[in-house]
Amino acid sequence: MIKSVLPPIVQHRHQDNEASWRLSIPAELPMFAGHFPGQPVLPGVTQLDWAVRLGSQAFGYDAEVAVLEVLKFQQLLLPNMQVTLSISNNPAKGKLSFSYSNGEQKFGSGRIAFKTEAKQ
Repeated sequence: MIKSVLPPIVQHRHQDNEASWRLSIPAELPMFAGHFPGQPVLPGVTQLDWAVRLGSQAFGYDAEVAVLEVLKFQQLLLPNMQVTLSISNNPAKGKLSFSYSNGEQKFGSGRIAFKTEAKQ
Protein backbone atom coordinates (compact mmCIF):
# COMPACT_ATOMS: atom_id res chain seq x y z
CA MET A 1 0.00 0.00 0.00
CA ILE A 2 1.33 3.45 -0.92
CA LYS A 3 1.40 5.93 1.95
CA SER A 4 -0.46 9.07 0.99
CA VAL A 5 1.59 12.24 0.95
CA LEU A 6 0.15 15.72 1.03
CA PRO A 7 0.50 17.69 -2.20
CA PRO A 8 2.32 21.02 -2.41
CA ILE A 9 0.17 23.78 -0.88
CA VAL A 10 0.21 26.90 -3.05
CA GLN A 11 -2.00 29.01 -0.77
CA HIS A 12 -3.84 28.53 2.54
CA ARG A 13 -6.59 30.59 4.17
CA HIS A 14 -8.28 29.97 7.51
CA GLN A 15 -10.88 32.12 9.23
CA ASP A 16 -13.23 30.96 11.96
CA ASN A 17 -14.93 27.75 10.77
CA GLU A 18 -13.81 28.01 7.12
CA ALA A 19 -10.49 26.99 5.60
CA SER A 20 -9.19 26.50 2.09
CA TRP A 21 -6.02 25.21 0.49
CA ARG A 22 -4.92 25.74 -3.11
CA LEU A 23 -3.24 22.45 -3.98
CA SER A 24 -0.85 21.61 -6.79
CA ILE A 25 -1.12 17.99 -7.87
CA PRO A 26 2.17 17.01 -9.52
CA ALA A 27 2.33 13.97 -11.78
CA GLU A 28 5.15 12.58 -9.62
CA LEU A 29 2.90 11.84 -6.64
CA PRO A 30 3.16 8.12 -5.81
CA MET A 31 -0.65 7.79 -5.68
CA PHE A 32 -0.81 8.00 -9.48
CA ALA A 33 1.33 4.87 -9.93
CA GLY A 34 -0.90 2.14 -11.37
CA HIS A 35 -4.11 4.19 -11.02
CA PHE A 36 -4.59 3.89 -14.01
CA PRO A 37 -2.00 2.86 -16.61
CA GLY A 38 -2.18 5.19 -19.60
CA GLN A 39 -4.42 7.73 -17.81
CA PRO A 40 -3.37 8.48 -14.23
CA VAL A 41 -6.23 9.56 -11.93
CA LEU A 42 -5.98 10.74 -8.33
CA PRO A 43 -7.74 8.06 -6.24
CA GLY A 44 -10.82 9.07 -4.26
CA VAL A 45 -9.28 7.57 -1.12
CA THR A 46 -6.39 10.04 -1.50
CA GLN A 47 -8.81 12.95 -1.80
CA LEU A 48 -10.52 11.77 1.40
CA ASP A 49 -7.19 11.36 3.16
CA TRP A 50 -6.14 14.91 2.30
CA ALA A 51 -9.48 16.34 3.49
CA VAL A 52 -9.30 14.37 6.77
CA ARG A 53 -5.66 15.24 7.45
CA LEU A 54 -5.82 18.93 6.57
CA GLY A 55 -9.28 19.45 8.10
CA SER A 56 -8.53 17.68 11.38
CA GLN A 57 -5.28 19.62 11.68
CA ALA A 58 -6.94 22.98 10.97
CA PHE A 59 -9.90 22.48 13.31
CA GLY A 60 -8.35 20.41 16.09
CA TYR A 61 -9.97 17.01 15.56
CA ASP A 62 -8.29 13.69 16.13
CA ALA A 63 -8.09 12.21 12.66
CA GLU A 64 -10.23 9.21 13.63
CA VAL A 65 -13.22 9.15 11.28
CA ALA A 66 -16.57 7.78 12.48
CA VAL A 67 -18.63 8.20 9.29
CA LEU A 68 -18.27 9.52 5.75
CA GLU A 69 -21.45 11.08 4.39
CA VAL A 70 -22.77 12.21 1.00
CA LEU A 71 -19.54 11.47 -0.87
CA LYS A 72 -19.60 12.56 -4.50
CA PHE A 73 -16.78 12.37 -7.00
CA GLN A 74 -18.03 14.37 -9.97
CA GLN A 75 -14.94 14.74 -12.14
CA LEU A 76 -11.48 13.22 -12.32
CA LEU A 77 -8.50 14.90 -10.69
CA LEU A 78 -5.58 14.46 -13.07
CA PRO A 79 -1.82 15.01 -12.82
CA ASN A 80 -0.53 18.60 -12.99
CA MET A 81 -3.83 20.19 -12.00
CA GLN A 82 -4.38 22.82 -9.33
CA VAL A 83 -7.54 22.66 -7.22
CA THR A 84 -8.94 24.30 -4.13
CA LEU A 85 -9.88 22.15 -1.16
CA SER A 86 -12.48 24.05 0.88
CA ILE A 87 -13.52 22.83 4.31
CA SER A 88 -16.30 24.11 6.61
CA ASN A 89 -16.35 23.08 10.26
CA ASN A 90 -19.53 22.34 12.19
CA PRO A 91 -18.11 21.97 15.72
CA ALA A 92 -21.52 21.34 17.31
CA LYS A 93 -21.84 18.14 15.27
CA GLY A 94 -18.14 17.25 15.02
CA LYS A 95 -18.33 17.32 11.24
CA LEU A 96 -16.41 18.85 8.38
CA SER A 97 -17.88 19.47 4.93
CA PHE A 98 -15.32 19.48 2.14
CA SER A 99 -15.20 20.14 -1.58
CA TYR A 100 -12.59 20.13 -4.32
CA SER A 101 -13.07 22.72 -7.05
CA ASN A 102 -11.39 24.96 -9.57
CA GLY A 103 -13.57 28.01 -10.10
CA GLU A 104 -17.00 26.71 -11.12
CA GLN A 105 -15.67 23.23 -11.87
CA LYS A 106 -16.51 20.74 -9.09
CA PHE A 107 -14.45 17.58 -8.56
CA GLY A 108 -15.65 16.03 -5.31
CA SER A 109 -17.35 16.71 -2.01
CA GLY A 110 -18.62 15.11 1.16
CA ARG A 111 -18.91 15.27 4.94
CA ILE A 112 -16.60 13.78 7.52
CA ALA A 113 -17.90 12.94 11.01
CA PHE A 114 -15.19 12.40 13.62
CA LYS A 115 -15.29 10.05 16.61
CA THR A 116 -14.29 12.83 18.99
CA GLU A 117 -15.12 16.52 19.22
CA ALA A 118 -12.66 19.23 18.25
CA LYS A 119 -10.15 20.28 20.88
CA GLN A 120 -10.81 23.91 21.69
